[in-house]
Amino acid sequence: MFDCRIPTVLGLAGCLWSGVLCAETIQLKDGASVTGRILADKKDQVVVDLGFTVVSVPRAEILKIGRAPEPGLEGKPSRLAVVSENKGGLYVSAATPPPEKAVRELVQRLGESVVQVRTPAGLGSGFFLTEDGYLVTNFHVIEGETRISLEVYHQKDGQLDRHSYKDIRIIAMNKFVDLALLKVEDKDLPKFQRVLLGDNDALAVGERVFAIGSPLGLERTVTEGILSTKTREVAGSLYLQTTAQINPGNSGGPLFNLRGEVVGVTNMKLTFGEGIGFAIPVDELKYFLNHRDAFAYDNDNPNNAFRYLEPPSRLKTLEP
Repeated sequence: MFDCRIPTVLGLAGCLWSGVLCAETIQLKDGASVTGRILADKKDQVVVDLGFTVVSVPRAEILKIGRAPEPGLEGKPSRLAVVSENKGGLYVSAATPPPEKAVRELVQRLGESVVQVRTPAGLGSGFFLTEDGYLVTNFHVIEGETRISLEVYHQKDGQLDRHSYKDIRIIAMNKFVDLALLKVEDKDLPKFQRVLLGDNDALAVGERVFAIGSPLGLERTVTEGILSTKTREVAGSLYLQTTAQINPGNSGGPLFNLRGEVVGVTNMKLTFGEGIGFAIPVDELKYFLNHRDAFAYDNDNPNNAFRYLEPPSRLKTLEP
């Protein structure tokens, strides 16, 4: 068994496309939002076409409605799902499961959210959780390093524009589950393409999944397979096992289902077999993100992966 970080090598660029379809967005009072085409705007409710179903949203639950389409996408039909943000605001999950789509179509939409993570010791993969630059990778990809850079592809005028970001801050890390939270802090940042996080309880053995990452430095490589098992025990922890090819350089990259949701974070494979890769379940990632303060990185002490509280002083007792 070994991790999937590799020594730095020259990466080869590919061409993956990403796009967001035009849609009206209804912001709800509970923090969730509904994105789709509005069919009817009535006094007591708004009827929305999600593409795979039609829902009625009570007017009393609506905070605001935005109808601004993405530039260049006016007039195209929208097929997005209901999404809800977690209380910490660091990731988004689908409250209503999105429809399944072909891998080719999903890669065009999701490829921009996957990045290559570089350090002086090697490279791995990662993916954006938020539009303002929070991203996830494996702990072992950045272990012992503070000089971190990202290679990101932005879609511009129908073309993919490669850009390097070099001001990367470590926010939190947990070596025991092999996860790290980073933040891009370069100036004049664009909005990054974020992912949706799925639900491990909704996964089924035999379900098709695919990974995007930088195996052997080959950026934006897509591999497809099935979920072999949801509960493979390795060194006391449970992992997703998949036949999607996972190789050195895939570490920290996303494992997607056919709904376009991240269901795992790829991190290792068997050295003596093929088609036996592993990923950290997305529920472990959510727990790490929800409790990130407990794993906060102390930037004043790069040799220490965690910030510890000062020990309590001994209480002085008064002599009678």
